Amino acid sequence: MIDLSGKAAIAGVFESPRRDAPRVHPFALQMECILGALDDAGLTLKDVDGLCAASGDWAEGGSTMDVVELAEYIGIAPTYVNSTDVGGCSYILQAGQAAAAIATGLAEVVVISYAACPRWWPLSSPSFDPFVFPAGPGQYEIPYAPTLISTYGLFARRHMDLYGTTPEQLAQVAVTFREHAAKNPDARLRKPITVDDVLASPMIASPLHRLDCCVVTDGGGAVVMTSRERARDLKKPPVHVVGYGAAVARTQNSQIPDDLTTPAALSGPRAFAMAGVTPGEIDVAQIYDAFTITPMLALEDLGFCGRGESGAFVADGNLTLGGSLPTNTDGGGLSSNHPGKRGIFTLIESVRQLRGEGPGVQVPDARIALAHGLGGTFCSAATAILAR
Repeated sequence: MIDLSGKAAIAGVFESPRRDAPRVHPFALQMECILGALDDAGLTLKDVDGLCAASGDWAEGGSTMDVVELAEYIGIAPTYVNSTDVGGCSYILQAGQAAAAIATGLAEVVVISYAACPRWWPLSSPSFDPFVFPAGPGQYEIPYAPTLISTYGLFARRHMDLYGTTPEQLAQVAVTFREHAAKNPDARLRKPITVDDVLASPMIASPLHRLDCCVVTDGGGAVVMTSRERARDLKKPPVHVVGYGAAVARTQNSQIPDDLTTPAALSGPRAFAMAGVTPGEIDVAQIYDAFTITPMLALEDLGFCGRGESGAFVADGNLTLGGSLPTNTDGGGLSSNHPGKRGIFTLIESVRQLRGEGPGVQVPDARIALAHGLGGTFCSAATAILAR
């Protein structure tokens, strides 16, 4: 495995504070975020020779040519481009690939960008989603009419049946992340909630209640990466990419392993090995949380707790600011923002925590952070370890 540890750094980040952006095209949001991230780094568009973007389907304002269209829109001609789309973790995967491009001289300054406006963008647009298209592998599951949330409900129910996980433990994930969101002025939902509040909210797909599900917001973010050497001379203290791993496994729900192992079991060890650290050395984590079951499976696969032990791990307060693994310090997708694909925000909040710039709660003297995302219904995973 090529050792990319410390050869590239994140020099600038920006997250749009918008949670509603009516009639704003996602490209306009991306432009706002790209300029903000470049300003954070002390760079300009003229410095950029690499661009990564994967906006996804038409409902999110993107197409298969979105990286080309975005380059045209913002007025650059990058010599390194990446439009790899493996779902919500695409931007963590792109960060790892950008680190490789920078380390091998293919690019010097790479921007990774994402934005979407699902609150207003016409959701009835034509879709070619491989998860629902009635041909190929999908034909074996389409007759059962799976939806995204019903699939996650199945995963949660399976975890409960296998390991004794309770609805209260699932609810504690939402409660903890709302505690963090309460102090983030940009979070969509900030009012504190209790486990009882979660359990009393409407059932959406058993056992998942409404408050077990992420918010739906508009929004976007961008990350600027460059070489370790150049980052030293820029505006903000660099945050180095010291570990990276990615993996893809399956698209069909019926093909997930019986014990619910996800591709994070592959991406996580690769990232830890490259960084030369263990799960116990992570000071703060940002883990994709489309639903309360999502980070629980990741905690197990990444090695923070044993198989089937994530319910107790969460209930014991380990994800809180004073716990062993403060997680989703901005409020995560359950409370802060979720425009459709949230991987880029795990990178942004990781950088803010390592700089001491958390918009909500701040982990004291954080030095090593983990950003982890997934794609689809645990179809893909990407893990990055960042360090001061």
